[in-house]
Amino acid sequence: MIQDIVHQEDLKIPVRVVKDMPPDEQPREKLQRHGAEVLSNAELLAILLRTGTSRMNVIDTARSILDFSGGLHNLPRKEYKDLCRVDGIGSVKAVTIVAAMELARRLQSASIDEKIFFRSPEEVYAYFGPKMRDLRKEIFIIAFMNSAKRMIGYERMSIGGQTATIVDPSEAMRLAILNDAHSVVLLHNHPSGNPVASQADIQLTRRLYEAGRIVGVFVEDHIIVAGYEYVSLRSKGLIG
Repeated sequence: MIQDIVHQEDLKIPVRVVKDMPPDEQPREKLQRHGAEVLSNAELLAILLRTGTSRMNVIDTARSILDFSGGLHNLPRKEYKDLCRVDGIGSVKAVTIVAAMELARRLQSASIDEKIFFRSPEEVYAYFGPKMRDLRKEIFIIAFMNSAKRMIGYERMSIGGQTATIVDPSEAMRLAILNDAHSVVLLHNHPSGNPVASQADIQLTRRLYEAGRIVGVFVEDHIIVAGYEYVSLRSKGLIG
């Protein structure tokens, strides 16, 4: 008796298309009926993606992106070129995700047109944290304030690698004077996620503090942003 041999690759398992699912399982219809808060992370992401692939429906495609990123928490750290490496994610889908993550970051920060006051490390992190915590390279920012501690602007001074950045104290104070700053807040990020200040961080802070003292610009604080954590060097007694 001769039996037919069916190879695994010859078996075509049909993809479960979202439009064939019950309405309460379709992300868009589910959102319209019950609200966005009831959707899973994958379902919300699926709405942005709009379509899946020949091998995965859009919800499974969204799950593959979250798995690749290590969860929603890490998705904002992924750049355009990273997302394009995911199976089924082309340039349009990658751009859409990156744009959505940037909108989310901006939403968490107050508008620069509003009156922003920095009276505590918590207020500094509330504004700059969303802008800095997902960056993969170290950057240094100097925020300028008037005598009422209202921010009147800020400058991204330098971009370094994953472990260090270079800042010239004289250039920092030149910018402060040009911006009519009464005082400044210094910030930089640690892409490693470790908020502990290094000896280099402490030495740079002291040099900037001394440079500010000479020209009459007070260094209020130096905030290190490390993901969802931060540390204030003034709170640690490392300034003044």
